[in-house]
Amino acid sequence: MDHSGHGMTMDLPPFTLGRALQFSSDPFFLVGCLLALGLYGWAMVRLRRRGDSWPVGRAISFAIGVLTVALVMCTKLNEYGMVMFSVHMVQHMVISMLSPILLLLGAPITLALRALPVAGRGRKGPRELLLMLLHSRYMKVITHPAFTIPLFIASLYALYFTPLFDFLMGSTPGHIAMMVHFLAVGLVFFWPIMGVDPGPHRPGYVMRMLELFAGMPFHAFFGIALMMATQPMIGTYMNPPASLGIDALADQEAAGGIAWAFSEIPSVVVLVALLFQWRKSEEREARRKDRAADRDGDKELEAYNAYLASLHARGQ
Repeated sequence: MDHSGHGMTMDLPPFTLGRALQFSSDPFFLVGCLLALGLYGWAMVRLRRRGDSWPVGRAISFAIGVLTVALVMCTKLNEYGMVMFSVHMVQHMVISMLSPILLLLGAPITLALRALPVAGRGRKGPRELLLMLLHSRYMKVITHPAFTIPLFIASLYALYFTPLFDFLMGSTPGHIAMMVHFLAVGLVFFWPIMGVDPGPHRPGYVMRMLELFAGMPFHAFFGIALMMATQPMIGTYMNPPASLGIDALADQEAAGGIAWAFSEIPSVVVLVALLFQWRKSEEREARRKDRAADRDGDKELEAYNAYLASLHARGQ
């Protein structure tokens, strides 16, 4: 299929949800999704055989995260996204803001660290290499808010408001690279904020909320800029195929509305997840303090009993 808006895409019938959700494989993302589910399943089975458990909620979250990627990349939504800005924006928002949150709540790195075998002394296996990567300076940089927030913002403005977007949309590899970039940016942005996995940058809960809200207003402004524009701004979508029966400016306005609305939805989801994690963390800390207090109380009681015993011995 030619992704530049010619060839097969010219014959697309008018958009309906039923048509858009028909299976239409993008081999790259189909293989990627199947591989992700397969590896996650393998790791869970490995833990079970060892007698360890893995939370079902995490597995469900990861599976739904992978399915959201498949939904926007392995259906006809992907074909409509080549010629309709509004559909492309749905793809972008899902793969950069919804899929990463669900994948991160599945804690894939924690699962990998528990499932992968420990290499022998002096040797480095996949588990050791993963730990080295997690503790590397590279990871410290790409998960730091000074890097993730500007990257999150630049992924919108520097891509859509420059010729780069039209260049990437001109070929299949370019389009795949752009979608992989959206997913990767979402993962590194949300990982320090609400990821369950260990990471080099893990601020306190208040700082995490500030990080979350630092990026979202720019998302909203981007959507508003598209909605307020008086002419089509993106070359790829200036002349939609006549068979679709859509107006380019109205389609762009719809895309802006989707971008604006989507900045709100993940914010609420992440905020709820953060508050839930914070409460669990406080409960764990309270239990730890209770256990410590119990131990201290036992020691005091033992010391008092010993003191009484010594007095008794002296009296005799």
